[in-house]
Amino acid sequence: MKKNPFQHIDLRVNDLEAAWAFYSKLLPAIGFEGFRWPVAVSGTIAAPAEKLWEVISLPGNLELCHPFCAKNPVHAWPGETSRDEVHYLSGWVFERRFCRWIDGVGYDLEIGRRGGRTSFVSWRIVSNSHTESTLRIAVYPHVLQQLPVAIRWLPHMLRLRPMLGEYLSSVVRGFEWYVTRGEAVPRNQFGSHPWFSGPRDVPDGSSDKREPSHARTPDKPQ
Repeated sequence: MKKNPFQHIDLRVNDLEAAWAFYSKLLPAIGFEGFRWPVAVSGTIAAPAEKLWEVISLPGNLELCHPFCAKNPVHAWPGETSRDEVHYLSGWVFERRFCRWIDGVGYDLEIGRRGGRTSFVSWRIVSNSHTESTLRIAVYPHVLQQLPVAIRWLPHMLRLRPMLGEYLSSVVRGFEWYVTRGEAVPRNQFGSHPWFSGPRDVPDGSSDKREPSHARTPDKPQ
């Protein structure tokens, strides 16, 4: 992994715009020069930032909070060397390799199919008050990056950006569901997705729920 020249900088900021400006400079420095068109979604959650962090830092949390996740096997956890997998309802399997971990604030990671190209993803929590916080997920997708900008922008704006935005919105709402209700989000709870839902989708709001587990143990590092 490339050395991060910004490693000495404290990213524990509560200003989303400042954080966003920082990452626009950070990404080219760590090898993501082409990732100039991020897709980001934020959601306000009626819970303190500390509680939200407890959930997103829980190993295997996607099984509880992600409406399109069938399994979330963990290979190493927690910290900057964390690794896990996302088994989507559609059958896709993506690897997640973490590259930055900021206790109480969030983390950054690379995600993609094993041996394939990866997208950069940033998760951040901002405390709004003692009883409210914001979860922001930003994705710098690898899709279309090999195309010239003059060609890339149209499919990005008409297809990729809306589809990723819809997906991220469902993920944020899934975390809100678990944090505020204390129960696993049902599959496809907020509607199915053409990329990540299964060919035999469970109807929205069905009783196909996953039971919460607070004792998830990661696999031993190899």
